[in-house]
Amino acid sequence: MSIFRMVVFLVVFGGLVTGVHVYLYRRLVRDPMRSARARRLGRWLFASLAALLLGGIVVNRFLPRHLGEFVGYGAFGWMGLVTLLVPLFWAVDMVQIPWAVRRRARGDGPVDPARRLALARGAAALTTLTAGGAAAVAVDTALAGPVVEKITVPIKGLDPALDGFTIAQLSDIHVGPTIGRDFVEGLVRTVNGLGVDLVAITGDLVDGTVARLGEHTAPLGTFESTHGTYFCTGNHEYYSGVDAWCAELERLGITVLRNRHVSLTHGGAPLDVVGVDDWRADHDLAKACAGRDRARFGLLLAHQPKSVHAAAEHGLDLMLCGHTHGGQIWPANLVVKLIQPYVTGLHAHTDRTWIYVNRGTGYWGPPMRLAVPAEITWLRLKRVV
Repeated sequence: MSIFRMVVFLVVFGGLVTGVHVYLYRRLVRDPMRSARARRLGRWLFASLAALLLGGIVVNRFLPRHLGEFVGYGAFGWMGLVTLLVPLFWAVDMVQIPWAVRRRARGDGPVDPARRLALARGAAALTTLTAGGAAAVAVDTALAGPVVEKITVPIKGLDPALDGFTIAQLSDIHVGPTIGRDFVEGLVRTVNGLGVDLVAITGDLVDGTVARLGEHTAPLGTFESTHGTYFCTGNHEYYSGVDAWCAELERLGITVLRNRHVSLTHGGAPLDVVGVDDWRADHDLAKACAGRDRARFGLLLAHQPKSVHAAAEHGLDLMLCGHTHGGQIWPANLVVKLIQPYVTGLHAHTDRTWIYVNRGTGYWGPPMRLAVPAEITWLRLKRVV
């Protein structure tokens, strides 16, 4: 990430964090409390939480990892709770605002102060309890690890030798502040137990440098499959030193596909594995497909679902991607739908091109997943005449 983009991000993110914390202070402290001392303590508390969120996300990358993990859990844990609190308070506002408008239209007098205080306290208590309960469920879901999602992809005219070809897809693992070697070793054990023909990692593998996280990603070199492991970059690799990470993965025996393809033979049948850089980086599918025979089965690894339009134009049969996390914390999936053509699961984009969107094998930021469990995807190709 360039210095300019980093500064713009920090300014925008800082403004958003400040506004959200002022809003939560008003709803959780100023409105339901009358004590000047309580309000003063509340201001300090929310100022400290805002500083933890802003500073923790930045500094945990530079601290020794054991300290960074501690700071990361605090900062990202609070971020997750904020993500739940704010929409709940907005929902309360959506009820209160029309009610206040109707009162004003009728010419009613001001609300009794005691009633206003009781309503503010009730809203604060109910919202906090609901958010806390949802956060507990979300943390439990995230820390439980990924489930194996088994998917059959029907491919018209598939070579009979490729009927039953299996792929293990992992995406958005986000090895970093709160995900480390133990988690990665668990992924390797699960995938190796599946006995697949190919392993695909579709980006956002890391949040940190090779020097900081290399020992935690080392187990990725022990994946077992018929044709090996293939990787395409996600946007987070570009925040973490993309060239160094690609070199490290190649050192581990993983094939990195940066706008190129490799040709394989399985049971005498040809297939191409195509990979492109992230949509917002050096994404060039035309270059990646140069010289490829469109009659061959084509598997595309691309981080973002937005690549599916280009995949269809280049006659690729199956695109594997991630990026969306399936929303990660419901109802964020509703927002993701406004940005990406697909959010999760298997979709027939055209008569030829299928897309599968992995919900994410790890998580980013808050160690939370609400109604959106992480996944390792086991995909099997099925011949359709």
